[in-house]
Amino acid sequence: VGDSSVLTCLIKGQVSMVTWTITPKVGGPCSLVYRIDTNMTHRTNCSDNINWTFRAGLAPALEIKQVEIAQEGNYLCEVASTDGDFSRTYDLTVLAPPRLSLYCDEQGSPVCEAAAGKPPAQLSWVPESSSSAEQKCHDNGTVTVLSKFTACSTNVTNVTTCMVSHPAGNWSQSIA
Repeated sequence: VGDSSVLTCLIKGQVSMVTWTITPKVGGPCSLVYRIDTNMTHRTNCSDNINWTFRAGLAPALEIKQVEIAQEGNYLCEVASTDGDFSRTYDLTVLAPPRLSLYCDEQGSPVCEAAAGKPPAQLSWVPESSSSAEQKCHDNGTVTVLSKFTACSTNVTNVTTCMVSHPAGNWSQSIA
């Protein structure tokens, strides 16, 4: 989420036309067409942050600026050239890093929250805890994971650390 992504097509021979057909998991399809001979572009139902990017000596590519979760889905590139027709498919998966917060509840127990991550974050504690994580799913496909620290022994230190593991990164936060 928020990063830019550039998708390229397989190119052989002298290219005459490039078409991108995007089928998101949510919402309707969009398409972009570029004809080389007339230098004409056409777009149908595509959001403003999806567009062509032109680079010297290379075929036009598709650029998604500030990727959003709603743009997750199937991206098909079709190329017509003197060597034939070629296609390449991408299955775009969007990662959303969770927002981490660590606080104490009314009883003074540490609570770790990894909010709105995609996929759900994995939480663990230092020192080790016997707690289990609760998940809350959101309409946009993200998940908030909540874990309350439960001491495994009475030999507990004054500082507790929540460790968050996620494909978009790993974080930790400590609380006294």
